[in-house]
Amino acid sequence: MNDFISSVLPAVLFVGAVGLICALLLVIAAKFMSVKTDERVTKIRECLPGANCGACGFTGCDGYADALVNIPGTKTNLCIPGSDTVSKKISGLLGVQFEDVAEQVAVVHCNGDCRNTRKKHDYVGIQTCTAVKLFYGGDGLCTYGCLGYGDCARVCPNNAICLKDGIARVNFEKCIGCGLCAKTCPNHVIHMTPDTVEVVVTCSNEDPGAVARKKCTNACIGCKKCEKSCPEGAIEVRDNLSHIDYSKCSGCGTCAQVCPTGAIKAASLLGFHNQAN
Repeated sequence: MNDFISSVLPAVLFVGAVGLICALLLVIAAKFMSVKTDERVTKIRECLPGANCGACGFTGCDGYADALVNIPGTKTNLCIPGSDTVSKKISGLLGVQFEDVAEQVAVVHCNGDCRNTRKKHDYVGIQTCTAVKLFYGGDGLCTYGCLGYGDCARVCPNNAICLKDGIARVNFEKCIGCGLCAKTCPNHVIHMTPDTVEVVVTCSNEDPGAVARKKCTNACIGCKKCEKSCPEGAIEVRDNLSHIDYSKCSGCGTCAQVCPTGAIKAASLLGFHNQAN
């Protein structure tokens, strides 16, 4: 037994000594090689809502907080979910002038519900928009429209999206403008739009009018009545689909009135932050 101990003990002591030395080296390295964090980054991070949506253009809230402190010229009004409240707090912490946040909401550019269009085949498989799109562009007759399986609703942090009559619907009063739904939609029918907008095109079909009309009674047929009637010249028909330049749009609603298929609709888009105010 004594022989066993005498033969093993030196090895144990050697390994223990090596471990102790390594631990001391790590402690010294951690102290002298550590990167100091500006306390303002931590304070700004606490102000941000934590949605990590990337609407600011950075890799989540941590990335935006770091950029505000360490990248000169980074604007304080890029956090759309945080709205003016967060922008004011950040401006105060950095000692800069407050910048107003342009609030946005998610708009579904499709009204191809069960009354306006129909299915072209029965889909049996994984119940997601991404999955159904892999089968001939989706099970809907219109391959440009909302796929209707709720990928957008599942990523919405504020439960602002639901499925109704086969397509996604946005509750603007709950929408915080994070944009996660727009990034998730495989058909790209959800766009982030200023919540001051008063008219929207509820179609994404770029087929010629006759073809689009057969697929959905709500489809834009590219007739250009909206383009010709707009007093501000804010509407242009491109690729058989109406597009509104909101920098020119006065919200008069003339385009919605003359649209023969109802593809352009007048609506109040005031989102969560402006509703709260």
